[in-house]
Amino acid sequence: MYTGIVQGIGQIIEIADQDKLRTYKIKLPHKLTNNIEIGASIANDGCCLTVTDFADDWVTFDIMEETLALTTLGDKKLHDYVNIERSAKYGDEIGGHVMSGHVSCTATIVDIQKTSTNCAMTLAMPAQFMKYVLYKGFIGIDGASLTIGEVKGDQFEIHLIPETLAITTLDTKKVGDKVNIEIDSQTRAIVDTVERVVLATKK
Repeated sequence: MYTGIVQGIGQIIEIADQDKLRTYKIKLPHKLTNNIEIGASIANDGCCLTVTDFADDWVTFDIMEETLALTTLGDKKLHDYVNIERSAKYGDEIGGHVMSGHVSCTATIVDIQKTSTNCAMTLAMPAQFMKYVLYKGFIGIDGASLTIGEVKGDQFEIHLIPETLAITTLDTKKVGDKVNIEIDSQTRAIVDTVERVVLATKK
């Protein structure tokens, strides 16, 4: 489980490809290296990955072919950066919203408008997921818990404060870039339940 509060930025320092498997070695900020063990779960750009090896300030993750295809992790290159969050423990503050680290889909950035105090980003997402995107609802973007702004058609807007831009990789994004999306699980459950009930009443 994760909170959607990005704790730091990691850098890919080594990539090794095997048959239907890719291993990333990620250099972590020193503050995130305490008590790491093999088997621990760490979110990379919102994708829950399992630690397979570690030493000093780096960890490795094995990523399956399906994960590489369905998330932005398949597009990462050597020296790229990823948002990092260690898994939450019981009693931790949930500063964002509860997230699983299971990426639902990717979205494409279609517009960015920046001022000195705000960044408005418009994203386009596959139509089948838009029913879960509600004004003022929660959404996970590259592991960051964010509030949804205006929703129109297959696009929605988010607003990023300077602090979010400073502690995540979102400040480096450009129009045309893709980001990982995690739909809020409670929103998905409510929408799907209502759909089933409505469908049942029509039979």
